[in-house]
Amino acid sequence: MSSTKPAGRLTTSPLLSDISTRLASVSDTPALDASALIARIVDKPRGWVMAHPELPLTLEQQNQLNDSLTRLENGEPFPYVLGRWEFFGLEFEVTPDVLIPRPETELLVEKAIAWLQKHPSKRSVADIGTGSGAIAVSVAVNVEDASILATDISSKALAVAKRNAKKHDVSNRVEFVECDLLPESKVEKPALSPPKGRKSDMRPLTFDLICSNLPYIPTKTLSKLPIFGREPTLALDGGEDGLQLFRKLLNEVPSWLAPNALLLLEIEATLGESATQLARQYFPNASIALHRDLTGRDRLLEIQT
Repeated sequence: MSSTKPAGRLTTSPLLSDISTRLASVSDTPALDASALIARIVDKPRGWVMAHPELPLTLEQQNQLNDSLTRLENGEPFPYVLGRWEFFGLEFEVTPDVLIPRPETELLVEKAIAWLQKHPSKRSVADIGTGSGAIAVSVAVNVEDASILATDISSKALAVAKRNAKKHDVSNRVEFVECDLLPESKVEKPALSPPKGRKSDMRPLTFDLICSNLPYIPTKTLSKLPIFGREPTLALDGGEDGLQLFRKLLNEVPSWLAPNALLLLEIEATLGESATQLARQYFPNASIALHRDLTGRDRLLEIQT
């Protein structure tokens, strides 16, 4: 595919090699990305594409492929070009309005699900700064009686999250609210169907579990990273020391917590000690633990009240 103007009915077998060559300079996994890109364009599973090397592409599909390759060569992240990305075994829509879900965040989801399964009476969950909705939707899919409030300051991000909740059939258990961290009022009328036997009236909002993957990259560090300008700065910039929003959340969150609640906060790998000390200031009597991700880096702050 050396030309940007396709001619004829190309088939996937020679295309895979050609695309891999073009992507070699912008991808660590060019062959995998090539097959995933074709799978997206022909709307078939990647395995199906690999099993049908004779599959011809229409002229429209060839044009779409060339456009996608140009976007990738210009530095646009692969998930945005695909328009979807896998997280915790589920496929999520992603756009440039949301942070791309990353494997390290799956640690938070694993801990959240395990805790909820261990505590069957704890079913009120909040996901603060939901972005694509990856955390909220993943928890809802795996804990079928959980009721989740998902907040974000970005209306565009919430639109993506709502579509992901609908895609995975959990819209009836995830309520989305546009706000800065937490809603303005602690007394809200639930938009979701109340549990059996409970009236749907005004009630104080409290949560058994609060999850959050807030922006945590220090401003000066962010400006030097390849990710800068390619994903939304709003979802990445954690202020001067990376803990600006953590302070705000930890200051606001105590009155929102039910008795014996749990907070799970993803952190930047170099901020483990600082985040732990900060948590102790706001929760001196809580049990606080720091968990490492699969790469051995500090990643998750756990606060058990």
